[in-house]
Amino acid sequence: MRIAHIGASGEVGKRVVPELAHRGHEVTAISTHPDAVSQHENVTAVYGNIDDPDAMIELLRGHDVVISSVQFRKYDHESLIRAVKESGVPRYFVCGGSGTLFMPGTKVRLMDHPMFPEAAIPFAEAAARFLDRLKAESELDWTYVSPPPPPGFSPGEKRGFYRLGTDEVLIGEDGKPAISYEDYAVAVADEIESHTQHGRFTVGY
Repeated sequence: MRIAHIGASGEVGKRVVPELAHRGHEVTAISTHPDAVSQHENVTAVYGNIDDPDAMIELLRGHDVVISSVQFRKYDHESLIRAVKESGVPRYFVCGGSGTLFMPGTKVRLMDHPMFPEAAIPFAEAAARFLDRLKAESELDWTYVSPPPPPGFSPGEKRGFYRLGTDEVLIGEDGKPAISYEDYAVAVADEIESHTQHGRFTVGY
């Protein structure tokens, strides 16, 4: 496939882009810092800024899938969604936030729990607004993946396995929610290839 990844030089993008490239996909790695993108024969690093949606539309044209892994608080939601829609790319995959996941067995969002870090609330609220905006979208074929909350979502080893969930945070055998960036990238690439998830889902050990 031809895949465009917006936010390719971020912590998530630095894992997802090479995972896709190693599988033989042609990846356009879009970033405001294209020099920080990992080099690979299947990767073309280009400059792109969400705040310039007209230029972004042209960058996205002709791809099979658009992936974004960006800071929701930093960019305008409508500009990003407009760029994806007007580019004509048929599928949009969002690497999202964890704050909207429910506590196990409840309908209480992680971001509404007293234990949720206060400093993280503005970022969680921005991610929640983006998810709500996608849920109201009738024209896009979109998927939104929520990782486990920090500190369980962090760099680590590539174990080669993970579990899938829907709206509840997944708790591992050690009683904690977690997945490494490396296995998260595997899960993202697997879903890009299989296209079995629609709407929001989550991953974890």
